[in-house]
Amino acid sequence: MSELRFTEDHEWLRVEADGSVTVGITAYAQNALGDVVFVQLPELQHYEKGSEASTVESVKAASGVYMPLTGEVVEVNAQLEDSPELVNEDPMGDGWFFRFKPVDAAAVTALLDQDAYDRLLKANDDA
Repeated sequence: MSELRFTEDHEWLRVEADGSVTVGITAYAQNALGDVVFVQLPELQHYEKGSEASTVESVKAASGVYMPLTGEVVEVNAQLEDSPELVNEDPMGDGWFFRFKPVDAAAVTALLDQDAYDRLLKANDDA
């Protein structure tokens, strides 16, 4: 498994062996949302960086899951349709949302690494 990367919107990314990138929300994000009751998965199509690709609804709120980089969604986690609670149970494993092929694969390395994400969380907690 490759090193995880993160966005400031609390999505995590993992580059897979085939070059696709798996995306989910972090433990921090799912904890803030509370019990997830519904996930709207993205269409298998091209998305621009920053566009809303998916929606997650919880007992507290609904939130967008944004495309971390420009690319084409090639797979979705269909398990979430019947078992959205997987996002709470295993947000960085079985609770992943989608996989995409980035237009610029090298752009993944420009996202936050674990240390930078940890600093972001600390700054949020201190605010």
